[in-house]
Amino acid sequence: MELPLKLKLAVENQTALSKHDKLVQDAQGISEKYRTSSGQGKRLLTTSNEAVAYSVVRMPATFCAVYSALRYTLNIIDCDIKTLADVGAGTGAATWACDSLLDLNNIVCLEREPAMLHLGQMMMCGGSEALSKTKWLQYDITKDDIKDKMDMVVASYMLNELNDTERIKAIDKLWNASDKLLLIVEPGTPVGFSHLKKAREYLLSKGGHVVAPCSHEGVCKLLDDDWCHFTCRIQRSKLHKKLKGGDAPYEDEKFTYLAVTHEKYDNVQSRVLRHPIVEKGRISLVLCTEENIEKITISKKDGDLYKKARKVQCGDEI
Repeated sequence: MELPLKLKLAVENQTALSKHDKLVQDAQGISEKYRTSSGQGKRLLTTSNEAVAYSVVRMPATFCAVYSALRYTLNIIDCDIKTLADVGAGTGAATWACDSLLDLNNIVCLEREPAMLHLGQMMMCGGSEALSKTKWLQYDITKDDIKDKMDMVVASYMLNELNDTERIKAIDKLWNASDKLLLIVEPGTPVGFSHLKKAREYLLSKGGHVVAPCSHEGVCKLLDDDWCHFTCRIQRSKLHKKLKGGDAPYEDEKFTYLAVTHEKYDNVQSRVLRHPIVEKGRISLVLCTEENIEKITISKKDGDLYKKARKVQCGDEI
């Protein structure tokens, strides 16, 4: 996957105004902060140069993860989503992803850090008509209420920045602000999944309906030492490779997500939870089904099912 051309140009225009050596330094500092201080409620990014570095190293992966999660969700639900609130918007990657898949006419981005808010707002000026008209507001989910109710609320890579007490209150605010769909995307780690597992239980208790990635609304069948996560691949720019200190032309982003609706929809029968193991004449899959986590092997004898299995990837339904 590649970033939309307008987003690529917007990032490039901002980095042209910054010294690359300073961006490398700030990118390393951001990574260190996220490794050591996430989940403590601390401010992790405050300066304009840090915001630019963030736009290079994190916007592509965040865009890719939200785009993938929303695409899976839209394969299931059938509702007209026109308005969007991006909570903890950062520099707006999730909003760009949603705008790529939805015909939006009203967008609000809520972000705590002025540096991120300012940069995100400038970059969206060169986007679609809906993006260029996006309303950006300074907002702290630990202190402020969400005033406007929107068709869809998205929160990406935000819950992991909150402490345990703040997290459940935040989930409640996100849910109450959504009229049709709440989409939460988090890092594809055991910790990220544990946050979404608790969010899932809470939102079900509030009358929500989990539509993705789960194949059911019962108790999660994964063992305590396992976690649900998926992978998307995004192309990297030359500057991205420089700031991350890597040579690969792409980056694989592991993410986990939760899509919850106010209206009931039919879940998928099964979803692929791990990368398929392809051997001669057979394919092994790990599936999330309503009954259990199942390991199955599909061979050429299975005809059409085998042909479908050859095309599926981790995260797909089958």
